[in-house]
Amino acid sequence: MQTGQLTTDQLAPRAERLRRALNTPLLTLYGLGVTVGAGIYVLVGATAAQAGPFAPVSFLLAAVVVAFTAFSYAELSTRHPVSAGEAAYVEAGFGAGWLATLVGLAVALSGMVSAAAVAIGAAGYLHDLTLVPQEVLTVLVVGIVGLIALWGITQSVTVAAIITVIEMSGLILVILWGFFVAPSQGFELAEMLPPLQGPHWIGIGAAALLAFFAFVGFEDMANVAEEVKDPAHTLPRAILWTLALAAILYVATTAAVLVAVPIETLATSSAPLLLVFDTASGRMQQVFAVVAIVATVNGVLIQMIMASRVLYGLADRQHLPAVLAMVSRRTQTPAVATVAVCLITVLLALALPIEALAERTAQIVLFVFVLVNAALLRLKQAGDPGGEFFRVPRLVPVLGVVTSVLLWGTSFL
Repeated sequence: MQTGQLTTDQLAPRAERLRRALNTPLLTLYGLGVTVGAGIYVLVGATAAQAGPFAPVSFLLAAVVVAFTAFSYAELSTRHPVSAGEAAYVEAGFGAGWLATLVGLAVALSGMVSAAAVAIGAAGYLHDLTLVPQEVLTVLVVGIVGLIALWGITQSVTVAAIITVIEMSGLILVILWGFFVAPSQGFELAEMLPPLQGPHWIGIGAAALLAFFAFVGFEDMANVAEEVKDPAHTLPRAILWTLALAAILYVATTAAVLVAVPIETLATSSAPLLLVFDTASGRMQQVFAVVAIVATVNGVLIQMIMASRVLYGLADRQHLPAVLAMVSRRTQTPAVATVAVCLITVLLALALPIEALAERTAQIVLFVFVLVNAALLRLKQAGDPGGEFFRVPRLVPVLGVVTSVLLWGTSFL
């Protein structure tokens, strides 16, 4: 791996273009890597603290909200397969460059805030193994991940795909261990089904906002569209596969953890999934701790890749300073944008706690979802332009706006 210093003659603001190298399996693993690593390994405890035994329902509620917008993204990303996708969608729908820039910056900020939150989670698992101060570990995680992101899109996403297979294997181990091996110290499965009416829905709704953060990831795939082979077919398939697999894993994993771990212990843990193995051998605990570290680091990597591509895309269309559109001739990655993302991510991770970062990410992304769905509605009202792209009924973006607004509103209750 060669990184080193990049001189100005190795960078080109627009002469070099991003490389189309991602197929459906790689892109799906890319989406799963950020989705699965960011949410379930870090925020299960915080979600359970608000929803109690009904935490799996919060994940299902978040999945429903995400599903409508995921279908909207599937159409928009094939209409406009470019970096900084959300900004391009909003500009096409509303014809307002300033609004497109605002949305693009919001998306990039959400990626950096999310990366900061997951970096704290990775540092938490690392601290349990090494006892090195968590702040030091956070900086190291972001720095190492930044070097991988600079390496190249094929190399970065291949690393992320390998790690994703490992982290999904870790979740399957949690599910099996929690249901069939660990002593039951938590709730019965029947207790996880909430009554149709009652004040518990306030907690479920509040927890759904955190659970929504766990689904942040599928939209990241739209921001690497310029690096995707055959985007008209690859993007919709990868987006839908990512959402379906993530939802199944989340509900099963959350239920298994609630069966195996007392809620009082789970709600206060910085390494929640590790608690499932409390009665296992020390070696098993160490193995899973390593898997959890790898999973969370993967979430940082993919969010940083996304944020840097958004800054690149905005600069490439003259919405931001041209220096951010510089692409390394050696690695064909947006080097300046990637360095900027690393620095901002470190500052956020050191300044804010993980729960605040997760909530801010969810609020920003929901705001973007409202505008993206509204942009698709306007495009559909203007008529079908023809050509080959994925199409959804007009009802889909309408429901995407409504569900995103409703969930966004719960953050202020």
